[in-house]
Amino acid sequence: MQDKLSSYISHKKKIIAEELNHYLEKLDIPQRLKESMVYSVQAGGKRLRPVLLLASYEAYEKNANKALSAAIALEMVHTYSLIHDDLPAMDDDNFRRGKPTNHKAFDEATAILAGDALLTYSFEVISGDPLLANKEKVYLTNMLAAASGPKGMVAGQLLDMKSEDRNISLHELEHIHTLKTGKLLTFAIMAGAYLGNADETQLKHLNNFAYYLGLIFQVQDDILDVTGDESKLGKPVGSDAQNQKSTYPNLLGMDGAIEKKQVYVNNALDELNKAKAANSTLHMLTNHFSEREQ
Repeated sequence: MQDKLSSYISHKKKIIAEELNHYLEKLDIPQRLKESMVYSVQAGGKRLRPVLLLASYEAYEKNANKALSAAIALEMVHTYSLIHDDLPAMDDDNFRRGKPTNHKAFDEATAILAGDALLTYSFEVISGDPLLANKEKVYLTNMLAAASGPKGMVAGQLLDMKSEDRNISLHELEHIHTLKTGKLLTFAIMAGAYLGNADETQLKHLNNFAYYLGLIFQVQDDILDVTGDESKLGKPVGSDAQNQKSTYPNLLGMDGAIEKKQVYVNNALDELNKAKAANSTLHMLTNHFSEREQ
């Protein structure tokens, strides 16, 4: 089963990398800006968000070509967020995926602009896709803007920064990560299923599934920041403690964090079953999120 999933992820990552290169190569823009954008997009990474989007589509339809532009747009938004998160005014990180962060490889101003460019280009990617109907373009653009903007990831990032150096409750921690991490994961699940013609009941349960999946991802992220292997993570461990961030292990202890993660896994798989997608690749990806080492 694990070999099958690894093969699936590798295949999708190859497709996603080729499409990302296609969209970036055709840009006629200042060379330094292009190099900065390409630098972060090609830095590697798990590509879990676009892979999830394609898997969500394939839970209901075959041939995910129709979902590719949404997957590429999502990865561009995610990459922009990482570039900005690493900046001195935010997390002030020197390395990302084992390489110098964008503002270290280039400079702070160029990194900011590269992030801005990836964010705005993502909407052009969706709106220019000839495989999508106009109503599908509107749906995807609206959902991606909401997930990444002031009602989603941006709000979560601010709340996460404000939570440093103070004790917060489990409810507050879940809320922060539902916004910061969960909203883009929800976009991946909902966009793929929507394009795959899932019905309203299935979409409702998939929305619940995505909520728990986002929390699973974050709990494991917090655990890896304590117990992870730096050579696999591509960044130093212990940064959460150094920045005095509230995390699941900090709040619940390591055993409590692992137990809470299993609760989220059980809830996620229950919702997936109700969405009639229990036998899909999404089931294997849920366990992969829970057990990942990077």
